[in-house]
Amino acid sequence: MKKLVVVLSIAMTTFGFNANAQQKKSTNTKKKVLFVVTSHDKLGNTGEKTGFWSEEFAAPYYALTDQGIEVTIVTPKGGQPPLDPRSTDPNFATEDTKRFDNDAALKLKLSKTLKLVNVKQSDYDAVFYPGGHGPLWDLAEDKNSQALIADFYKNNKPVAFVCHAPGVLKDVKVNGEYLVKGKKLTGFSNTEEEAVKLTNVVPFLLEDVLQKEGAIYSKLDNWTPYAVEDGLLITGQNPASSKLVAEKLLIVLKK
Repeated sequence: MKKLVVVLSIAMTTFGFNANAQQKKSTNTKKKVLFVVTSHDKLGNTGEKTGFWSEEFAAPYYALTDQGIEVTIVTPKGGQPPLDPRSTDPNFATEDTKRFDNDAALKLKLSKTLKLVNVKQSDYDAVFYPGGHGPLWDLAEDKNSQALIADFYKNNKPVAFVCHAPGVLKDVKVNGEYLVKGKKLTGFSNTEEEAVKLTNVVPFLLEDVLQKEGAIYSKLDNWTPYAVEDGLLITGQNPASSKLVAEKLLIVLKK
């Protein structure tokens, strides 16, 4: 009888250990994505405000988190990132932006973003950059951002960008070569920039700069949803492409 009790005790202990180990393993396999958002709020010398674009943040955020992906948000300055006021126009509203407008928890999280300099790629499985015009001024010139993107890429982790955000790739190099050289990608087109009458306001046109650095740039008609995947690099042309980028990123993360 005593032997039976000992055997049962060992079995239960072993089972409990295995269950705990399995639970720990399950917890550790949860995917994590880093969102890098602009801190810049001035639209050149126009006197108008800019920042990140609502749909380009909200659509990918919900597409990922609804699938159990953990998202951490960082900015160059930390704290509240500026929201481009034009992106709140009712004409640009989507189900995702409406959800964002009423999401008090996410807004609180967004107000407490970490500083970009304090994060490292080893803590995440992928990085995503939402657009808006803001990134063209700060993140495109940010050395920490450039190093972070290169680090993700060199460690075989996906890097994703939408609309103006591919512009932050302009000075990113891997092994001495521009990351975009020979890569298929897209981003906010020159004709779309002309359509919003900001061609002479933005610091550079990403379509021109990335092609100059050897990127194989492609686009569809203005405002048409379009995303391109080339290995670890995923890019979207405009706000309407945000969910497409997130869907491609999800597929890569689940491999």
